[in-house]
Amino acid sequence: MDKAEVIDLLIVIKENYPNFDVSDENVERHLKYLHDFPFQAAIRNVDEHIRTSKYPPNIAEIRGALGEQIERDRMKTATEEYFEERARARQQACPPPPGWKESIYARLGRA
Repeated sequence: MDKAEVIDLLIVIKENYPNFDVSDENVERHLKYLHDFPFQAAIRNVDEHIRTSKYPPNIAEIRGALGEQIERDRMKTATEEYFEERARARQQACPPPPGWKESIYARLGRA
């Protein structure tokens, strides 16, 4: 979601909750947490929230369950990438050269 879409979203909220803060600081705060979220999904979540609550939605309610799913997918991808990197490192790993362990012990003063 870009800044214009965040502003459009906050206008919809302000139309239904007159005391809702639409200051520049609040726009930036919402943009920070909604930049990776689809605008149409946010509108659907806000519309549903308006139908069911007398209080304005917070960012978690705007993101809704789709936000949780997007975060789970992002974390799953990051985990898969991490394990792929570990597998590559495991394939490239080799034992230390002969005498390496003994030379370390000698430097530490152990025999």
